Amino acid sequence: MIDKLLLTDAEWRARLTPEQFDVLRQHGTERAGTGCFLGTKDPGTYVCAGCGNPLFPSGEKFESGTGWPSFTKPVSPDALTNIVDRAYGMVRTEVRCARCDGHLGHVFPDGPPPTGLRYCMNSAAMDHVPEGQPFKLVQK
Repeated sequence: MIDKLLLTDAEWRARLTPEQFDVLRQHGTERAGTGCFLGTKDPGTYVCAGCGNPLFPSGEKFESGTGWPSFTKPVSPDALTNIVDRAYGMVRTEVRCARCDGHLGHVFPDGPPPTGLRYCMNSAAMDHVPEGQPFKLVQK
């Protein structure tokens, strides 16, 4: 079980850039094709930009052609939380960080084998930790 990181909006605003706050805390979405992790192939792990929770290994990243970084599976099943999202007249599955409840993006059932899933993430919601470097979980 992951220890939750609970902060006030003021504390989150002090820790995050305006774009990160919009995506992680207000469920925003960066414009397609603009994220810094689109097209990157550096080995390592993508972690939550809000709390440092490990999310996706770089080896699960693939080019989906959607304009957002996409992954086939998380580092572990308990790294993420899935929430039914009925916004904008659609039914989608929102993906949140299991540690801080930050909005990361959505998951769709149109990914490549073997999972068949496409975790479509916002670059602003993540940081990249190079292979061999330690993870640094954000503390309160």
